[in-house]
Amino acid sequence: MSISLFFGICVFISIVTIRIAMSLMGHFGILDQPGGHKQHDISTPFTGGFGVFAVLIAAIYLTPRYFPDISLHPLHVMALGGAILFATGLADDIWNLNFRTRFFIQGLVAMLMIVLGGVELQSLGQLALGNGIKLGVWAAPFTVFATVGLINAFNMIDGIDGISGSLAFISLGFVALVAGFAGNNVYLLLIIAVMGGVAGFLYFNLRYPSNSRARVFLGDNGSMLLGFVLAWLFIALSQGEQRAMTPVTALWLFGVPLIDTIGVMLRRLSMGKSPFCADRNHLHHLFIRAGFRVNDTVWIISLVQTGLGAIGIAGLLLAVPEYLMFGLFLVIFAAYFYFTVQPWRVVPALRRANLALGLPSAHAHGVFIGHFPKAASREILAILRNELGCLHDYRISLHRNNHKALAASNTYGMVEIVGNENEASLGEIRRLMARIKLRLDGRPGVQVRLLMQRTKEHDRRDTGAVTDERAEQVVRNREGERRKPQYNTEIYSTVGDKSRTKPGAAQVQDPPLSII
Repeated sequence: MSISLFFGICVFISIVTIRIAMSLMGHFGILDQPGGHKQHDISTPFTGGFGVFAVLIAAIYLTPRYFPDISLHPLHVMALGGAILFATGLADDIWNLNFRTRFFIQGLVAMLMIVLGGVELQSLGQLALGNGIKLGVWAAPFTVFATVGLINAFNMIDGIDGISGSLAFISLGFVALVAGFAGNNVYLLLIIAVMGGVAGFLYFNLRYPSNSRARVFLGDNGSMLLGFVLAWLFIALSQGEQRAMTPVTALWLFGVPLIDTIGVMLRRLSMGKSPFCADRNHLHHLFIRAGFRVNDTVWIISLVQTGLGAIGIAGLLLAVPEYLMFGLFLVIFAAYFYFTVQPWRVVPALRRANLALGLPSAHAHGVFIGHFPKAASREILAILRNELGCLHDYRISLHRNNHKALAASNTYGMVEIVGNENEASLGEIRRLMARIKLRLDGRPGVQVRLLMQRTKEHDRRDTGAVTDERAEQVVRNREGERRKPQYNTEIYSTVGDKSRTKPGAAQVQDPPLSII
């Protein structure tokens, strides 16, 4: 059997298992409910781990039938540890276990990996000039610490649709390269199988045109399982005389979850909070707060992880000294921590990056047109109605701004699109903006841009979002801006219902064009 066919079979097993689990979870009402720090607003089954676990068991116990020369049966300890963590994660998904209970069970599984599986972190490699760092009697405790830490780092990165599965798939892909270069067919086959399980999960979890939101979540059952598998692979392939990679290479292959988790925990400690207290300051949260769409966020962070993994693989193949690779990793972590330790500064920078990249903003809910003389209102309204047609439910409003800086061009319009929660409609808004801009291109001074929602979470004018003196000064300097409510008066508004403008529908006339 070819590797590609084996991968395809694993994807199929994962998809079928997850689909069955979705039905069972829905039947018994075992769902991830919205609320708290969670960002989803629809009850969703957390069955992603079912597909990965099914593939792991199938790969370990059924592979000899298809690859007689390769047996994964010696990895039965991995299957045992994975089963324990899968069950623990599922219990946590349903009953919200105490973090101490989770840590205790994760530690026991790590000990099983050491005692029964023979996988132990005995050396950290040459992280400094001179001889390598041998752990000696500290090998077992450090292995437990590293395993538990990696499991929870992967768990903490699982915050938006598609991010955990994408990062796991990328990391596993790089580890597969490492195992392939070393000729370790046992681990290569296992990794291919798990990648198939993750791909099956991503079919339900990623957002794409026919899947506007995640139909399943990975859940703690899946994140603990994948974190454990990755920890096992990193340790097993980086130790011993015939190691496939250096220990520092593993840092690069797991770069984003590791850097992000340590950075967030250090920030929480610096603020006097528990490092395990959930918040919305992970890297993906910062992108979302800056207006990046979920898909764009996943792609960008995945590209960052791909870049980090490529650096790690290049360093391994080029035999770059381990202490240099470790030093470079620390530099990257320090830069990340410096820029993200104050989210109220990095979010505006990311917002500007989003604009520079030309990506649609998730905060956009319409189009702003301004400023123009009041006498041009009727003509601009006609243009807006013509471009909107029967494509959207919308609200058009005109406003007069009395700020002295605007002089005679003191009128602006807003087109608000109703029901644009779906990311697909964000592209429609951007295309609408482009058409309006084209129609108004000959009017000097008229600006056409996306109309952004203003909430406390991403409005820089909100003093509650800043804590340092410099940022507060920026807010004070903006207090006199002309967008303040007291300067503005609504002078006209109308709504459009696309269901009433379709062919054959009862036509409803716009209200009389009586502009105050």
